[in-house]
Amino acid sequence: MMDILNKLAQSRFRSRFHLSEKDYLYIQQKGIQTIAQHASDFISQRLAPENIPNDGKQTPMRGHPVFIAQHATATCCRKCLQKWHKIPQNKPLSEQQQIYIVHVIMSWIEKEFNKLSK
Repeated sequence: MMDILNKLAQSRFRSRFHLSEKDYLYIQQKGIQTIAQHASDFISQRLAPENIPNDGKQTPMRGHPVFIAQHATATCCRKCLQKWHKIPQNKPLSEQQQIYIVHVIMSWIEKEFNKLSK
C-alpha cells in the first residue's frame, strides 16, 4: 500500500492535492468511519460499473475529502485506475477491487489528516 502512495507522491500532478482545513473539520465532525462509508458509496456508484458514460469527469475536484483523495491517489476514473493500479477498464469492479480502492483512499486521507492534526 505504501509503495503506491509513495509513487503517487512523486507525481507532480497527484502530489498537489491536500486536505483543506474545511476537509479536516468535516472529517473530524463526521468521523473516519463515516468518511470510509462515503468512499465506499462513491466507488460503488461512480467507478464500479462496467461502462461509465462520463468517465474522466465523474469525480469533482472539490466538495468532499474523498474527492480530493481520489485525485491524489489516481482512483478518480477508470483510466487512472488502469494506469496507476493496473485495474482494467470496461469491466465491472469486483468487490475485492472496490475494497482495495477504498483502502488506498482512506490510507491517503488518514495520512493527510494526521499531518493536519499536529
